[in-house]
Amino acid sequence: MTLQDQRVVLLGGTSGIGLATARLAAEHGATVIVASSNPSSVQRALAELPPAAEGTAVDLTDPAAVEAFFAGLDPFDHLVYTAGEALTLLDIRSLDLARARKAFELRYFGALSAVHAAVPKIRPGGSVVLTSGTATDRPGPGWSIAASICGAADSLVRALALELAPIRVNAVKPGVVRTPLWADGIDYEAVADSLPVGRVGEPEDIAEAYVFLMNQHYATGSIVTVGGGNVLV
Repeated sequence: MTLQDQRVVLLGGTSGIGLATARLAAEHGATVIVASSNPSSVQRALAELPPAAEGTAVDLTDPAAVEAFFAGLDPFDHLVYTAGEALTLLDIRSLDLARARKAFELRYFGALSAVHAAVPKIRPGGSVVLTSGTATDRPGPGWSIAASICGAADSLVRALALELAPIRVNAVKPGVVRTPLWADGIDYEAVADSLPVGRVGEPEDIAEAYVFLMNQHYATGSIVTVGGGNVLV
């Protein structure tokens, strides 16, 4: 199982789970191309990745910018989409519908736009790996929008696996992960105490699932949950 001599494009690949996945894919022999909307984040990521890595700042909520990005790429093997903001928590009684719509822009419509633009460049035997979340399976009060985004991603994966075959389409469904995205919003110690594994996830834990799905040529329409057992408790 290797990504030797393959090209992997990671949108959201400049920090957290995305950067960990880029590092691991490079360790497996891939050439990685990372992109995010923050130029400084791109430069920091490139400083951590092998010299062959490439990086570009792209507004992933702008379909024209995404189209232009992929138009400028040579053919590649795998698209990984990990871009996201902290999942929006909104009480339904005081719902801000404009904010709810905005929450879908990067995580759902950004992914949809990226797949649309990327498909012509994906080489035979290639794959798409998107990102969902365990909010779908274990939401709490205020999580209606966040759970909906993750549920939409799950459905998108299954539909695209059929529509884009033989390109494989899968997703990773992380639980609570210690990343900059969540640094100010989660009591990690309390979450760790509640989980069967006794700790929260690290980006490297989740990266292994993305690399597995790129390498696993018999998996499509699959959603791999890596949540420390949080959907069980």
